[in-house]
Amino acid sequence: MSNLVKQAHGTIETEHLAEALRGEADEFSKLTEPYRRELQVHCYRILGSLTEAEDMVQETFLHAWKRLATYQGRSTFRAWLYKIATNACLDALDRGRSRRSLPVNIYPKADPHAAVAPPTSEIRWLEPFPDEWLIDQAAANPEAHYSTYESISLAFLTALQTLPPRQRAVLILSDVLDWSAQETADLLGITIASVNSALHRARVTLAKSYHGQKVKRTIPLQADEHTRKMLDRYVRAWQSSDVDGLVALLKQDAVFSMPPSPSWYQGRAAIRKFARATLFANEGMFPGKAAGRWRMYPMHANGQPAVAIYIRGEANEYRPFGINVLTLEGNSITQVTAFMDPALPVHFGLPEVIRD
Repeated sequence: MSNLVKQAHGTIETEHLAEALRGEADEFSKLTEPYRRELQVHCYRILGSLTEAEDMVQETFLHAWKRLATYQGRSTFRAWLYKIATNACLDALDRGRSRRSLPVNIYPKADPHAAVAPPTSEIRWLEPFPDEWLIDQAAANPEAHYSTYESISLAFLTALQTLPPRQRAVLILSDVLDWSAQETADLLGITIASVNSALHRARVTLAKSYHGQKVKRTIPLQADEHTRKMLDRYVRAWQSSDVDGLVALLKQDAVFSMPPSPSWYQGRAAIRKFARATLFANEGMFPGKAAGRWRMYPMHANGQPAVAIYIRGEANEYRPFGINVLTLEGNSITQVTAFMDPALPVHFGLPEVIRD
């Protein structure tokens, strides 16, 4: 952003702030709404939950409105909002909200001959996140240790959740948002030495469980022709109940998980047996003929290719079933995380019903 643009933005923000301080709610909205998406992403990284992140941003704006008179301009208004949002997330975690994870990190792999385990509420599961909320931030912070897309991937988020909450916040602020040690210390109300110590411990812990590539991708996945072709093949396999076609896309040791069920399967043979017995069977979990059971909506989530899944209901209407997030390696899929939550596609802004 050029200095002239920054100056103009600052002037407009100052005008909105002055009117908001006089009690103009519309002016407060103009002041805060430009930061909504990036704050949702920030809260999501800390909490691992899309719905909780939205709640935290609403709480942040409400808190900021009530305490607007306390803002003294010692930091930017954006930094002030980040401080409120970060502390709201940390307070929520301090109240006993457990870390979120995925089945493959907690449970042993399932027997494909056994019934799929029912959903469990004992574990708080990670939730997927819409790529569309990231596009405006994709080119931000090019010098950050982790790129915008990498820092929203399921692998990174799973590893991030192993950190204590405050270490998690420090690492996000420092290595994802590229804030200085002084800025991070001011936000968290701690010393620079404490920031550096927490950041060192966080990096050491993260390195043990996360081995992702440092990809500085700044364009949306929709522009990736290879990814689009892989998604097309994945969709065709599901919609035609083609088990062999699906398995052919998988790496030999691929993983298929489906939170909130703790069941997950590893390897082509196990996934083939599971798919034949459940996803594409004429009876079992999904009664009725397998042919035409599924409809897919290609999309992207967590900086990764994904599909929204709809299941056939009455009168050839298809209702939301969940979202599959795919991890690719070359020409193969290494992991399918099938989030079985009918609310997700609609939450991502997709149709409530698909009709033939």
